[in-house]
Amino acid sequence: MNKDSRRSFIKKSVLAGSGIALAGSTYSTFANENVLGANDQVRVAVIGLNGHGRGNHIPSFKKIPGVKIAALCDVDLTILNETAAELAKENIQVDKYQDIRKLLERKDIDAVSIATPNHWHALAAIWACQAGKDVLVEKPVSHSIWEGRKIVDAARKYDRMVQADFDRRSHEDRKKSYEYLQSGKLGKVLFVKSVNYKRRESIGLINVPQPIPGSVDYDLWCGPTPMRPLMRQNLHYDWHWQYLTGNAELGNNGPHTLDCVRWALGIKGAPQSVFSIGGRYGYMDNGDVPNSLLAIYHYNGIPIVYESRALPEDPNSENMDGMEAVSATGKRIFFPHERTSPNTREAFFCEDGILYNNKIYDNDGNQVSSIDAGPSKGPKEHFIEAVKSRDIADLRIDIEEGHRSTAFCHLGNISYQLGKQTPLDNIYELLGDNPFLLDAFSGFQKHLSTHGIDIATQLPVLGPQLFYHSEQEKFHGQHSEMANLFLKDTYRAPFVIHDQV
Repeated sequence: MNKDSRRSFIKKSVLAGSGIALAGSTYSTFANENVLGANDQVRVAVIGLNGHGRGNHIPSFKKIPGVKIAALCDVDLTILNETAAELAKENIQVDKYQDIRKLLERKDIDAVSIATPNHWHALAAIWACQAGKDVLVEKPVSHSIWEGRKIVDAARKYDRMVQADFDRRSHEDRKKSYEYLQSGKLGKVLFVKSVNYKRRESIGLINVPQPIPGSVDYDLWCGPTPMRPLMRQNLHYDWHWQYLTGNAELGNNGPHTLDCVRWALGIKGAPQSVFSIGGRYGYMDNGDVPNSLLAIYHYNGIPIVYESRALPEDPNSENMDGMEAVSATGKRIFFPHERTSPNTREAFFCEDGILYNNKIYDNDGNQVSSIDAGPSKGPKEHFIEAVKSRDIADLRIDIEEGHRSTAFCHLGNISYQLGKQTPLDNIYELLGDNPFLLDAFSGFQKHLSTHGIDIATQLPVLGPQLFYHSEQEKFHGQHSEMANLFLKDTYRAPFVIHDQV
């Protein structure tokens, strides 16, 4: 078949609604040629409703003048119908779609807001770009590093406004705080600690496949992933804790805090190296990702530690831990939390003090000042401004930045996935004599011992130290051959991301 015949075949197939298997070529046929003016109404579709889509995206868009929520999409008809009924009570009438491909055929939809499970983020975003829609996509923007780059490629090729929904980029006090850090007033940054202490219960242990809810199109739910039997108690949400569809806590909430680290330090790409230490402690279940993790990065001589904890501060409390580390002078600093809510913070330990949130401390832990910047717009508002202006500068976090911050998280997960249970002496050998890293590992060990877990006998998984080239987006050096196999997922037809988007 020559090129002209093939192009004609594709066009006819699309118009007939039978171009499903042609994901790499199909949706550009639907490109939206309308360019919005400053006063035009923006018609938005929300895709994925069971979590942030229903709880955050819809409420946020409802508040923005000039925005109409025109359509909803979810593979679970029960959730889809419930959400549409809730909107109908407010006299907001929406069209409903179970299949994203049918939604994307709508030429009058200007933008989509994607809050699906992680394994659908990239494909949904790419298809939407090809269909001429602007895109807001939840964190992590991708399930793998390669497909994150493909979203960037699609955004540029189809001239779409694509924003990563990383809320903290819209916080003006953070912007001011990081400008203060970058001014050098606290001296050289010596160490960065980013924590995500968030209670996570066991997802349960089952040994036989579970039934799929009758309201769910399981073929669509699986999408790009293999269509395997359901081996967990709950189809929804608990997918986070299996690598096939999720990215562990590092990929779930890590993008928020590690994006702030990149922003604050001015990291253009990703750190040069990473290794991970962790395990799934405190219960036995069908989860295959760590619930306790240290991901240790190095960037231009600065160690960056990300830590996630799923267990509370002790067995008799529901509160989550506060953050602690040592200052430049060796003083132990503790930032209390004392709440059941998640503790998701980052701290920058410098020669002459500490930046924690928007507060400045001296090296003895005494607060010196705080940085306040007044009210901030939300990320959805910034996105809508860019949709109207067609100016990428109006995006608070363009997809390129969202991709790089997500890759930051993927690196730590890849190290863990290549790891094996390792005696503590070998772990200390890799940590070296860096006081910040030794203190971080000591805190990790102490936290687990509080729950009766001795990691000297219940050995943690140690992932190999991996070296990463940000521009090539590949690993190099020792272990790179295996690590590079994790850069790209495999895809199930017809839900395929092609090399040429």
